[in-house]
This record gives sequence, structure tokens and C-alpha cells, in this order.
Amino acid sequence: MANIEKQPIITEIYLESICAVIGDTVEGLTGTEITKILADCKMTDNLSMASKSTRLYNAFVLYQNRNQCSNGILKFLSHAMHPARYMKRNELFQYRLNELNKSLSFIGLELSKEAKYKKVAAARTLSDAQERASHYKSKLELRNIHPEVFKYCDEELVKENYFHSVFEGVKGVAQRLRDKTGVHADGNALVDVIFSTANPLLKINPLLTDTQRSEHLGLSNMIKGLFGVIRNPTAHTPKIKFVINEAEALDIMTIVSYVHKKLDKGV
Repeated sequence: MANIEKQPIITEIYLESICAVIGDTVEGLTGTEITKILADCKMTDNLSMASKSTRLYNAFVLYQNRNQCSNGILKFLSHAMHPARYMKRNELFQYRLNELNKSLSFIGLELSKEAKYKKVAAARTLSDAQERASHYKSKLELRNIHPEVFKYCDEELVKENYFHSVFEGVKGVAQRLRDKTGVHADGNALVDVIFSTANPLLKINPLLTDTQRSEHLGLSNMIKGLFGVIRNPTAHTPKIKFVINEAEALDIMTIVSYVHKKLDKGV
């Protein structure tokens, strides 16, 4: 986005949302950071004793009233989200970026990981905004989760639906086994047929040594464990009785991803 191009004024409701994100008392910028970036962007800061979000909102409104554009505000946000500020704080960076992009999506903008803007179709609903930035999905991406995980439960990841995402993720393992072997069984029966040591339909190694056979059986037991711990209970237990939080979901999906990476080696 060219610096000389005047950007439209950001209306009050969206400006408040942006300030709430970047001035959040826990996850937002510090007061010192706000002071420095406002000065760098040559924006007036005459409420230094106010809350962080109020300081920002006041400075942004003064700027827009004076300049009749939002260029300085966008410059501030770009400076605030410059990746160099977040060395060893990757998760905080991703959190702020996601939350900020939810707000920016309503004015048709998105901030990249390189702190550059691009124009996007403006979000009209909260669901539209949430689809642009899911914390859950971004945390999985940071863990280098296998693409097959996203293939089977992308909608649930975007909606940050932990219960159904892990259910669909584990179901995806069973489906991939069927796709790779043509076996149409299910559950433990599917695993036993495919990973039989006597006549395996899928091998992740040559099965020539005790160590290789142990790895082969270990993977089959891991898949059975996922079925037993996740798929079967989630299929038969109401969501309100089988609570899965984000930390648990991330761990489960990491195991699912590990299984898919092992299956990549299967012949």
C-alpha cells in the first residue's frame, strides 16, 4: 500500500476495537512501547495518564481529525507489529496479529507477518472476521502440524471448536488408513488388519529387526490409543460431558500429526 495514498478514516466502532486489541492490559503493548511508537509516528499523546486503550484512541482520533485520513494509524500498527519486536515472543506476536486482523478485516485490510498491509474483502459478520484469524489454527501451524490434519477439520479449527476438531482429526487418521490400503474396516479391526506383523498392508520400515518391529507395533498401538481415548468417547459422549480445552486439543492434534508423518513413510 503506497505511502502517498490517503487511506479512509476509520470509523469509531472499528477504531475502538483496534485500540482494545493493541492496548489490552494483558496482551497489548506496554505503556512505554505506546509512548515510543506514538512519538515515532509523530502523533500527539496528551492523555499519558489514561488507560492504554484510551490513550491510543485519543491519539488516533486527533490524528484523523487533523489529517482526514488513517495513514498514521496504519503506520503505528505496522510499527507495533514489526516482527523484530517479537524475538523469542512468537506466540504473543501471532496472538496480537490475529486479534488485530479480526478488527482490520471489517475495514478491508489485513496485516501480514512482515507487517505489510494488503486489501481484502471487508468482513460483514463476526464469523467472517473469525475465519480470517484463528488462534487455535495458528498455534497448530507453529507446531508444523501435518497438512492432513487441516484437510479433515479446517472448519472446526477456524471456529476454534476443540471438541469436534479433535474428533474429526482422529477420524481423519482412520480415513487415511483406508485410503492408503483399500481396507474398509473401522477402529481396532482396521488397525489390526493393516499393521499385522504376519502380513502387513502398510509398513513404515522394513520390519527386519526387533527395533523396527517394535516401531511398527508402537505406531499401531498409538493409533488404537487415539481411537480409544478420543474418537470413541467423543462419538458417544455429549460435548458438555467431554470437555477439551485448547491445551489438550493442541497436544492431541500434535499426536495426530505425528501419526500422519509416520504414515508418510508407509509402503
